[in-house]
Amino acid sequence: MHSNAKTVKEYLNELLADRRGAISTVRNVIIKNLPKGYIETMNWGMIAYEIPLKTFPNTYNKQPLMYAALSSQKNHIAVYLSCVYSDEKQLMKLQNAFSEMGVKPNMGESCIRFKDVNKIPLTTIGELIGAYSVKDYIENYNRCRK
Repeated sequence: MHSNAKTVKEYLNELLADRRGAISTVRNVIIKNLPKGYIETMNWGMIAYEIPLKTFPNTYNKQPLMYAALSSQKNHIAVYLSCVYSDEKQLMKLQNAFSEMGVKPNMGESCIRFKDVNKIPLTTIGELIGAYSVKDYIENYNRCRK
């Protein structure tokens, strides 16, 4: 479900209470662990955590380089973790965390889909978010683009 909200506050206010609570829980984990230099914004119709163009303008689509995002979809909530998509060790860490919880993950290439925030490994998500400095993520992005 694409949102036209201009601010994160507007986006959260659009959501039903249960969705707002779940997104706010994951958002708090992201913000707590987000390395310096990333910004929280509304982009692509969702809450996005990005490297501003003034820091890194050389993206393939001329948009800020997205690091993570949160979105309320029709049938689920999604947390997008670009840092997992491009790093096999990060992906294994995430999969192991789900396994330790006894939960089968519902994942795409860079997203985790969920309905119950208690069925995702929030601590591990925080660790994954905190794993890449802006500099390291740009280096990884450039390496993957080649």
